[in-house]
Amino acid sequence: MKALLVGGTQSGAGKTTVTLALMAACRRRGMRVQGFKVGPDFIDPGHHALVTGRPSHNLDGWMLPPQENRAIFARHAAGCDLAVIEGVMGLYDGFDPVEEAGSSAQMAKLLGVPVLLCVGARAMARSLAALARGFVEFDPGLTWAGLLANRVGSAAHLEILRRAMSLVPGLAFLGGLKREPGLALPERHLGLVTAEEGGLGPERWEMLADWLEQGLDLEALLAGLPELELPPPEEALAAGERVRLGVARDRAFCFYYQENLRRLEQAGAELVFFSPLADGALPPGLSGVYLGGGYPELFAAELAGNQAMRASLADFARRGGVVYAECGGMMYLGRALEDQQGRRHEMCGVLEMETRMLPRLKALGYREVRFRTDTPLGPAGTVARGHEFHYSELVAPPEGVAQVYDARGRRGAEPDCRGFGAGEVLASYVHLHFGSNPGLAPALVERCRSVKETT
Repeated sequence: MKALLVGGTQSGAGKTTVTLALMAACRRRGMRVQGFKVGPDFIDPGHHALVTGRPSHNLDGWMLPPQENRAIFARHAAGCDLAVIEGVMGLYDGFDPVEEAGSSAQMAKLLGVPVLLCVGARAMARSLAALARGFVEFDPGLTWAGLLANRVGSAAHLEILRRAMSLVPGLAFLGGLKREPGLALPERHLGLVTAEEGGLGPERWEMLADWLEQGLDLEALLAGLPELELPPPEEALAAGERVRLGVARDRAFCFYYQENLRRLEQAGAELVFFSPLADGALPPGLSGVYLGGGYPELFAAELAGNQAMRASLADFARRGGVVYAECGGMMYLGRALEDQQGRRHEMCGVLEMETRMLPRLKALGYREVRFRTDTPLGPAGTVARGHEFHYSELVAPPEGVAQVYDARGRRGAEPDCRGFGAGEVLASYVHLHFGSNPGLAPALVERCRSVKETT
């Protein structure tokens, strides 16, 4: 099995498009391709899965300890021909401007995979060599698959870049990709349009593969990658009766770490997917519900119009069912959601809170939370890590709910980053990664199991 990490000189260098094009080109050759994404991203992995036909998995050097990253990689790369890891931001960017935690460079070294450096080379010539040399010399611990110039203007421009890169003998120049504005993926306020809404179909995959093969020496790239030996994955299934855990999944709610879902199944949950947009009620026999994030604000009118589902979820919570909600899921649990046009939409009313959309980003960054009280995810004192990213805010402090998280970010304490608890309901803006604390998923499943036994 071979692997590489697609890193960029900065956000916007074209990592996602190059990653998807590389996946498409290799799969067209009959290769089994497995995707990974560095960082707390939900949207890019969804597009990886469309192209490769396999779920893509997040890796993160800040949220997860080294052994968890290695285990996730080994578990899902096993049996494949090529693992393609899409980096995050610039290659050396992460949690802190001085430390490497959370960076793509850290992950490449941790997994022992070479880096394909993607550079947005528009309007560049000899400066490409200076940039490349700086990246190579900044961290001698990295190994390199080569450099790929993106947004090249012409054949003449490509030849100029090729000659310039002769000044950097330690980094192979693998070619240049022409500027093709038509290949850009549609975006919105939280990033790319999600895979659940369409976007990437077979015709687009072919276009991406053609574009890549016209500019990249793919044979040289693949031939130069070393073979990796992966340790056998360790699996241990929990004992005890399985419980049915409903997971909201549709165009409005689609932000889940695949590892969270795997750990829930491993702990004894039978995952039952449902749509708050289309279904008239929760699936039967549930002991718990997991409401992930997504874009409820874009589908607020449809969510509000599905009164039967809202009533079903509210009744489930009133009867003591376990509900865990993150970000968009928390917004759905509130009384109402105000969209960017100022329109108010009724939500489930499980929690006495209202949210409203803002024109600008409200919060972004890594978070470490410590539980103040016992919660469905663990007892008081439990520590977990995750990420916060949203354009909405609470209209007013929630009524009748406890603040159950203390949170810290890069700047220290995050007093506005709260978790809210009411009975068997836990909700927060933070997307927790269950791999950051191996007790989270078993605790949630056990809480569901105990509720099932008492109802």
